[in-house]
Amino acid sequence: MKAAFIQFNPQFGEIEANIKKAVKHIERTEAEIIVLPELFNTGYLIVSKDEAFDLAEPLPHGKTTEALCAAALESKVHIIAGLIERQDENLFNAAVIISPTGYLGKYRKIHLFNEEKLWFQPGDLGLNFFDIGICKIGVMICFDWFFPESMRTLALNGADLICHSANLVLPFCQDAMKTRCLENRVFAVTANRTGEENRNGKSCRYTGRSQITGPDARILYQAGAETEEIGIAEIDIDLARNKNLNPYNHTLLDRRKEFYS
Repeated sequence: MKAAFIQFNPQFGEIEANIKKAVKHIERTEAEIIVLPELFNTGYLIVSKDEAFDLAEPLPHGKTTEALCAAALESKVHIIAGLIERQDENLFNAAVIISPTGYLGKYRKIHLFNEEKLWFQPGDLGLNFFDIGICKIGVMICFDWFFPESMRTLALNGADLICHSANLVLPFCQDAMKTRCLENRVFAVTANRTGEENRNGKSCRYTGRSQITGPDARILYQAGAETEEIGIAEIDIDLARNKNLNPYNHTLLDRRKEFYS
């Protein structure tokens, strides 16, 4: 199968334009799974809770999810994409999981980064996989990578491929994902964004370098730091289901949980 990311520079608050650009890229991406960045439709550098609320959408009936469902049906593809979810008075940094037959579910970011704690509630849905037939996918959002427990939990729960929507500003993730994939023997698609946002005296520069990583720590595809780019890689899911390092060592079964507390 083929997995892909779409790396681009969303314009803050331009939801219609960002969706249109993402759908255009989806239509020209030949892959079974496509991962979009964190908050791909709104931009990231929020300056108030009211602003975040205005940018948020209910799930699954918001216009962004509906547009992605239409694109998934048209292109016969699975899409994982980050956006702001509104549930009553609560906001979540979330990702939707969409199949060619429609909305499958959502993930809410567990580990909030920096000022996200001012706008969003911590995720409360856990770390579970979604069985899409061709493989089992787990979902993470950006700063989740910093915590080894995130990918380990997804691997223990059965995920073969980690779909990682991101707006990375720290320089460490791309290298760290090699270790995360190796220690769990899984594939990962990290879909980062590019560009810089400057709003109300605040600034964020995003690192680009979206990446597809294999269970042997090899980088299968890495984008440039500044380029708008579609990255695609062939992946053999059977490799993620073989947790043996050699005839005597198994990545998950060799854990000594009794000594980890």
